[in-house]
Amino acid sequence: MQSKSGRHNATMADTPYIEQAVPGGVPIKMWTRGVPVEDAAKQQLMNAARLPVVHHHVAAMPDVHYGIGATVGSVIPTLRAIIPAAVGVDIGCGMMAAKTTLRASDLPDNLGPLRSAIERAVPHGRAPGSRDPGAWSKVPGAVDTAWAELEPEFTELTRDHPKLEKTNHRSHLGTLGSGNHFIEVCLDEESAVWFMLHSGSRGVGNAIGTMFIELAKQDAMRHQANLPDRDLAYFEEGSRHFGDYVRAVGWAQRFAARNREVMMRRVIEAAKTVIRKNFQAQVEAVNCHHNYVQKETHFGESVYVTRKGAVSARAGQLGIIPGSMGARSYIVRGKGNAESFDSCSHGAGRLMSRGEAKRRFTLADHRAATEGVECRKDKDVIDETPAAYKDIDAVMHAQRDLVEVVHTLKQVVCVKG
Repeated sequence: MQSKSGRHNATMADTPYIEQAVPGGVPIKMWTRGVPVEDAAKQQLMNAARLPVVHHHVAAMPDVHYGIGATVGSVIPTLRAIIPAAVGVDIGCGMMAAKTTLRASDLPDNLGPLRSAIERAVPHGRAPGSRDPGAWSKVPGAVDTAWAELEPEFTELTRDHPKLEKTNHRSHLGTLGSGNHFIEVCLDEESAVWFMLHSGSRGVGNAIGTMFIELAKQDAMRHQANLPDRDLAYFEEGSRHFGDYVRAVGWAQRFAARNREVMMRRVIEAAKTVIRKNFQAQVEAVNCHHNYVQKETHFGESVYVTRKGAVSARAGQLGIIPGSMGARSYIVRGKGNAESFDSCSHGAGRLMSRGEAKRRFTLADHRAATEGVECRKDKDVIDETPAAYKDIDAVMHAQRDLVEVVHTLKQVVCVKG
């Protein structure tokens, strides 16, 4: 039996991915051997595969799980069209990691003051003291410099979409947010110290995503009557809002990258107030998105590749795959696997919803799972406890043909919003 793409379905147990035919659509290729995938996520993948604008196949990474609009951990290539809900509202969310010249022996025995210094330096969630300027002043001009680069295009965007002017744009530069966003101090396999963080475009990216998702739905009511899911409404090239969305999402992705850079500078400066040794950071630095869209060429076509909870893994390209508050993370190098559209997972992936995690786990469970890590151990972070996520070792094994491990990191400090 052949799929819509003309390729035979792969059923051999030794293939690196599982291929599923989709009636009326392109096939799905899933790097999920040995990793659980809930039925709701599979249905979302099938819905995306049935869209007439999707090219060749849909790829699912091993951290795949149900998401809002489209599946987290999916890679969706589209011809002359973009699906705003597949990109999502946390536009440009991603990771940054910097290796330092510090060794484990350079860290203080008591890591509490280091965590506190980072929490004071980077505004985050609703944690006590998160609005205390503290070490922010140690990085003069960081936000001003970043915003000066971003402001001209943002001003153009607000001319066409004035409601964006009222968002938290400049004020959110250099801020972490809450949920699964985090800052960590880690040790690698040779006891080198790394700083790592996870965040995106914050309030302004959310506003951009929300606005254009609604505009796409409105357009779909007139032009896309047979959508398998209304959340999968798309803009086609030449349509009224396509160009505006491309400009806005591109800007939000640049905002996200700059946001991570400002935060990293603040983390480094905060650490210098606690660690009484001169050191350098960014010996090896990686700054990569995992919620974004960009134009690429795959299987002979120029397409818009949307990675929602997925990282670009071109041959030789460095990326970051974090675990959870108590699990290992990885600096990886892409292998350039064409079948995955040169992609890999963006993390371990949720095993259960936040509500289910709060019902299932106790504070004692969370404290045991994060033993040895200087981090929050209160009830408000139980939804982020390690057991709420998939086994990162199983996730890494399932994608061994997508990436190779360069460094293995284990956190010793974790800051959550």
